[in-house]
Amino acid sequence: MYFAALLARTEDGWEASDTDLDDVETLSDLTDLAREASVDEDVVLLFIEQEDAWFGILRIEGEDDPRIYVSDAAAAARSSYGEILIDELTGGDEDDASADLDTLDLDGTEDGESDLDDDAEDTDNDPPAGAGDHPAGPVGDREILTDLGLTEPELLAVETDAMAEIAEALGAADILETVR
Repeated sequence: MYFAALLARTEDGWEASDTDLDDVETLSDLTDLAREASVDEDVVLLFIEQEDAWFGILRIEGEDDPRIYVSDAAAAARSSYGEILIDELTGGDEDDASADLDTLDLDGTEDGESDLDDDAEDTDNDPPAGAGDHPAGPVGDREILTDLGLTEPELLAVETDAMAEIAEALGAADILETVR
């Protein structure tokens, strides 16, 4: 089950609204939803969360290209909405997603690599079923919220009830709670 919400920054603070993703099929659809919520072309954040499995943030600011962050690429890739975000980050070619992984700012721990005995046969590092070529772990713009008060390390530490934690850091927790 998904929960999606929009947070739009205004000169008076944040405005929140829940959003229906039923008609969303592409990144353009997601971007259009966010742009419709924009006030004076200020920052709009579209949050998508799937039952603590993964969350994604799409940031729109004016006519700039969207910025995207996904907490767990492998989990999101098994979701239709997550797949939209992951495809944008990997260039949309699932058969050759590994060619684009260098651009995703991965820290090396996403594929389960271990510094322990490299000579030992390790079969526990196989990706989960359905993960495809996507790494487990965060992908995208890790500084997507830095200028709004949530640093990269804080974003990477978000685990459960991601939207509430992020909204709290942005000073929008009460606003978001009204649409939950």
